[in-house]
Amino acid sequence: MTSENLRNVVKGRVLLPGDSGFDQASSPWTVGVPQPVSAVVEAEDAADVAALVRHARDAGLTIAAQPSGHGASGDVEGVILLRTGRLDGVEVDPSARVVRVGAGARWGRVLAATGAHGLAGPAGSSPVVSVAGFVAGGGLSWFSRKHGWGADSVRAFEVVDAGGEQVRVTAESDADLFWALRGGGGDFAMITAVELELFPLPVLYGGRLVWPGDRTGEVFEAFRQVTAGAPDELSVWVNRVQPPSPAPAIVTVDVTYLGGADEARDLLAPFEKIGGVLSDNRAIMDVANLGGIADEPVDPSPSLSRAELLTGLDDAVLEALTAEPLAPLLNLHLRHLGGALAEAGPAGGAGGALAEPYLLYLLGLRLPGLAEAVPARQEELVRRLGGRVSGRKPYTFLVPGEGAAQAFGAEALTRLREIKKSRDPGQVFRANFPVLG
Repeated sequence: MTSENLRNVVKGRVLLPGDSGFDQASSPWTVGVPQPVSAVVEAEDAADVAALVRHARDAGLTIAAQPSGHGASGDVEGVILLRTGRLDGVEVDPSARVVRVGAGARWGRVLAATGAHGLAGPAGSSPVVSVAGFVAGGGLSWFSRKHGWGADSVRAFEVVDAGGEQVRVTAESDADLFWALRGGGGDFAMITAVELELFPLPVLYGGRLVWPGDRTGEVFEAFRQVTAGAPDELSVWVNRVQPPSPAPAIVTVDVTYLGGADEARDLLAPFEKIGGVLSDNRAIMDVANLGGIADEPVDPSPSLSRAELLTGLDDAVLEALTAEPLAPLLNLHLRHLGGALAEAGPAGGAGGALAEPYLLYLLGLRLPGLAEAVPARQEELVRRLGGRVSGRKPYTFLVPGEGAAQAFGAEALTRLREIKKSRDPGQVFRANFPVLG
């Protein structure tokens, strides 16, 4: 491939190794994950994506799409990296309760647009994650306990198929492809836009409670009590946070409730009994500010993470998660799942039912001196949890060294692989975590 022939294919910017700006353009949001791609294409529009796919098909090349690279695996050697950031249109139809979202649009912008009409979509914790990438991997939302996977809200995809044709995909037009695109990753077609069903949001309560680290045991016990009987409208996440020295350790609780403040405080009463609160910003809130609850970084960072699904939260699990110092990890995050996630039926997307009631997420930094210590600490914690770790992982929480087979049951994985072979026999598309990998 030469710069001249690829630049003749698309209208958008093309960068090749050696070009000014190539290193930055080819780097993912997760800093430190190498991406040895052969080119970066910043598509101007859906027609550009189609032209690039036809070129790749004819030349025997492979394309990997990344609006930002939050889920980068590094498995992209020699491929064309497609950036879809310019496909960022957001069109809300409030009467139909539907939003059409371009492949490059981020959740923060989408929620601002839908919230203006008293509507919301199945957004996750970060305002800078792309909607398309989120639902393609299933998508665990703040509202998943009530509304299921983020992918369950998809009404239609606009895609470019492996033949380079622009196609609208729905449950009626192509049931197999529609199923695979909702949670199976980016292996089957190139998404250019997503149409999502929205839900009315007359009131949203949310925010964060913060205590000093010496309250960790009490906070985790209260978390267990609250989540044992929480209604589907309530989502509660707990974090042990160890900032870089000399800042002290803290423990936080993040909540959203699809209802009023009085009901929420009644449901959260065990937390109210814990003294020493350093801050509490819970209140009725605008859904456009949803990303501020967890307050995750909005700029690229050198993170090293590991996620596991837990089958329960007994005394041994609480002991393993709270008894010892957290360092060299920065954050131990425990998220309540269940509700609609556990009830997903065969008519849903590739993620299927998620029986495990809790998600554990362990975060450190990919920095000199920590590159070995962080994974070792993660492994130690997981080993202590023993049989309470199910072995399955949500697709969007996979990290380098893991694979798609860990995200799906055997039946779903077999179906995904059959769809991949039939819809993309030439291997034009490569997901962050390929189903054939």
